[in-house]
Parts: sequence; structure tokens; C-alpha cells
Amino acid sequence: MPRFSANLSFLFNEVLFLDRFAAAAHAGFGAVEFGYAYEFPAKELTARLAANGLEQVLINTPPGDLAAGDRGLAGCPGREREFAASFATAMRYAQALSCPRIHVMSGVLPANADAAQRARHRATFVRNLRFAAGEAKEDGITLTIEPINPRDMPGYLLTTQGEAHAIREEVGMPNLKVQMDFYHAQIVEGDLSTKLRRWLNDIGHIQIAGVPDRHEPDSGELNCYALFDLLDELGYKGWVGCEYRPRDGTVPGLAWLDKIGWRTKER
Repeated sequence: MPRFSANLSFLFNEVLFLDRFAAAAHAGFGAVEFGYAYEFPAKELTARLAANGLEQVLINTPPGDLAAGDRGLAGCPGREREFAASFATAMRYAQALSCPRIHVMSGVLPANADAAQRARHRATFVRNLRFAAGEAKEDGITLTIEPINPRDMPGYLLTTQGEAHAIREEVGMPNLKVQMDFYHAQIVEGDLSTKLRRWLNDIGHIQIAGVPDRHEPDSGELNCYALFDLLDELGYKGWVGCEYRPRDGTVPGLAWLDKIGWRTKER
């Protein structure tokens, strides 16, 4: 059975962010991840992890100015210095939290981007990833890049697993992996089992949600249990991040995990 981490950007939002660590531990999780928590001092986050016996398994790079439409900076030409500064911040947090993975967000393309603009953004992304992977390698940190579906994030640079793996190969750094979110991948292209069999060794993190509504993974068209069995068959040793929007409360919604005997007791 895979190891599951609670994404605190999505789960336990019935309570304030800093209280979600305790809520996750009480529900039975031993690991957490989240997108952004840079508004909190790293030492506060570290204290919450320690107090609740939790492992931090993933953070994102700072997104830039969300209100202005930024969704990451790594693939934004002309903003290389901003990206370098934001990545330094992510590294500082990852080191403090003993977090072994950083998801590097590419950012979005200009509206109606043509082929030349897309190529320029992609080339910037590759250069910035090489730089970042070199910086992270010394600390044993793995970077991930994630294809995101255009319905949830219009204009995002990466949308397919093939695109992400082509960039990974071009960057050519062993500590760069692809983050496969079953929710995004199913919406964009499907055929998840074949993609897992093809690329599992180069997948650094997996996330899960139901399709199409991003609720609990056992709702909708995705057979999450068959995919979990396949991960076991293939020998996947990483984490599966629970990055979904609970339909009727986080704890009642965890019944999908009880079906596979994951929660033997609450903590």
C-alpha cells in the first residue's frame, strides 16, 4: 500500500493553517505537504511538524504575485533574478523543514502565445531548472516539475507528462523528477497505467484527487484503488499526496482510505 501525505493547502481547511498539522496527525497521517506557507516563519512550521511527529515531504517554490496572475516564475523570461531569489527562499524553507522535495512552478504563458513565445518560455524554464537543480543537489534535495490541466490553471506552461519528461531529459540533472498528479493527468490525457509503467523511475512524487470534481479520490471516473495496486506492483516507494477538496468535511471524507485499512488508529 502506498504511503499517503496530507496536503494542508487542501485538507483540514476547517481550521486555521497552523492547526492543520495537529489535525492531520490526529487523523492518522505521518506526513504532510503544502503549496505555499511562506507567510509563516520556517521555525514555526518546523515546531508544528515536530510537535505532531510529522514529516514534510513537499513544498512549492514561491508563486510570485498570485493576484497579478503569477503561477510560478521559473519559465518567465526576464524574471530570472526574481526566480533565483524565490528559489533561495524555497531552499531555506526546505532545509529548515528537512523537506526532500521542492516543486518548481513554471508559470503561465502570455495570452494567445505563439510558437516563438512558447519556445522562449520553455528555454527559460530549462535554464532555470539546471541552475536550481545544481543548487539543490548539494543538499540532497530533489526538484519536481508538474503538468497541470488547463481547466484549473489556464496557460500553464506544462500540461502533459510527455512534455515534462522531455524537459527533464533536456535538463539532464539526476535530482530533477516529474510530479504526476493523477487528477491533472486524467483530465488532459488519461492512460495513467501506461504512463506509470513507462516513467515510474523518473516520477518523484504522486498526487491524487477524484475526476472531474477534485473531491475524494474514490469519487468520479478514476479507479484510485487499481492505481494504488499498480504502484505496489511496480514497487513505488514515494509518497501519494492527498490533494483534493473534501466534499463534506476532511475527516468524514477519509472513509476512502479506511477501505484499504490505512487508518488503524487515530493519533
